[in-house]
Amino acid sequence: MNCGKMGRREFLERMLGSAAVGVVPAPLQSSDKFRLRYIIASSMYGRMSLAEVLPEVRRAGAEHLDIWPEGHANHREQAEAMGRRQFAAMLKQHRLKLGILTRYDLGPYDLQDEMQVARRFGGSMIICGSRGPGNLRGDARKAAVKEFVEKMKPHIAAAEKAGITIGIENHGNSLIESPDSIRWFAELARRRPGFAPSGRIGIALAPYHLPQDPALIAKLIADLGKRLVHFYAWQYGMGCQEKLPKEQELLQLPGRGGLDFIPIVAALKNIEYKGWTEVFMHPFPRGIPIMPTAAEVTAEINRARDYLEACLSPPPGAQADT
Repeated sequence: MNCGKMGRREFLERMLGSAAVGVVPAPLQSSDKFRLRYIIASSMYGRMSLAEVLPEVRRAGAEHLDIWPEGHANHREQAEAMGRRQFAAMLKQHRLKLGILTRYDLGPYDLQDEMQVARRFGGSMIICGSRGPGNLRGDARKAAVKEFVEKMKPHIAAAEKAGITIGIENHGNSLIESPDSIRWFAELARRRPGFAPSGRIGIALAPYHLPQDPALIAKLIADLGKRLVHFYAWQYGMGCQEKLPKEQELLQLPGRGGLDFIPIVAALKNIEYKGWTEVFMHPFPRGIPIMPTAAEVTAEINRARDYLEACLSPPPGAQADT
């Protein structure tokens, strides 16, 4: 493959074609020290049993799992039902580790019991949203973000004690949603005296909920720096709020939709991002797997992952070919 004479789009299309038959192009074997660290969202597999999901995690290039509850999946409930010992034994059997408990259902102010659960299984992060109000603008929103930071102080203290990081996703229709509100949150959390001195709170960044502008997203990553604690490799595509043909629904995945991840991945590299990257999308309705079988879900994750790896090592001139 002559990568030096082809543009970004042709390079990535050829790369994905090679990945489909299990061939990794030589230019991707980079000696660069920066690597994306992957984690698998259990919600990608819907309500499949943990016995079906856990063997897929390493096949999808990861050793850490992000466990989701109802109504996006029911793996948190499955783990609870089987009991601590059995769940821990299953993780060990498949050489996996718990990384994240995602708990949007609990919100940011009711996480302390879940911190202990995460700690028990060796997890290091809980992700939630900031909730509302999402209709504020300008100074009113900035004041609300400041109030939110103040309210989070006791929860950060608990996270410090438990060794857990709280990731706040920029979820749609929530307080921390727009690029400005994300920056305000990061800056207020960084500078307020006595607040999160070891960085136990930050942004779980979801490009899906942002303008689909790679330069804007890359700049936001640069602005966040160490306050970026999690990255969803997820784009808007054609959305996820109504039933779509599968090919259109899958446009949320990197490499399928139109969002160029080359500058986004470059921004992650520039800040020496050390958190997890999660290939992600939502199916419609929630709670079903993104594909009919576990193997097909894993194949889609790997397809997106191969695209992201290609973005790490684009051919000369690819970034200028838009």
